[in-house]
Amino acid sequence: MSGIIGRKVGMTSIFSADGRNVACTLIEAGPCVVTQVKNVETDGYNAVQLGYGERKEKNTPKPLIGHFKKAGTTPKRKVVEFRDFRVEFEGQVNLGATVKAGEVFIEGDFIDAIGTSKGKGFQGVVKRHGFAGVGGQTHGQHNRGRHPGSIGACSWPSRVFKGMRMAGRMGGDRVKVVNLKVLKIYADKNLLLVSGSVPGPKNSFVILEK
Repeated sequence: MSGIIGRKVGMTSIFSADGRNVACTLIEAGPCVVTQVKNVETDGYNAVQLGYGERKEKNTPKPLIGHFKKAGTTPKRKVVEFRDFRVEFEGQVNLGATVKAGEVFIEGDFIDAIGTSKGKGFQGVVKRHGFAGVGGQTHGQHNRGRHPGSIGACSWPSRVFKGMRMAGRMGGDRVKVVNLKVLKIYADKNLLLVSGSVPGPKNSFVILEK
């Protein structure tokens, strides 16, 4: 599996060759720096660790400063490991090398995007789970329009079952969206245009996997 780290710029739309208006997301993908190379002999598996985004040295733990200095680069904000990256790019990714989007993806590829979804805070069951509410005000109900209704039985089991859909924190989860098509690559600006939406707000980190 090969991939790259990027930053979500925002959404837009373009017209396809057959005249359809296609919603798409613009992602600044890389350039990333190879901060560690793992192999079967020393680590038990093949992998490449990539770093992306600048980070102030005063806000970086000392062990990480040494880790980045070993790769000959400045501290990075986001570090992600891609397993079996070296199988496809044997000899092309060495410690301290720069990996760009145009070297990993080509137009027409289908990729997976991983990000952290927008946090919505504490939400009720209608917004969080799509409940319809208890109903109208016809039968003596005037204040239960968005309430969850019954959540369990009485004397048995005398408790609420685990996993019951109730109000609570919504969003802020790790989300993976699969099979997004690479529509356009702007190699000189390290930009990717992919079909569909990508989880997370603007300027959030996105992991792209091939």
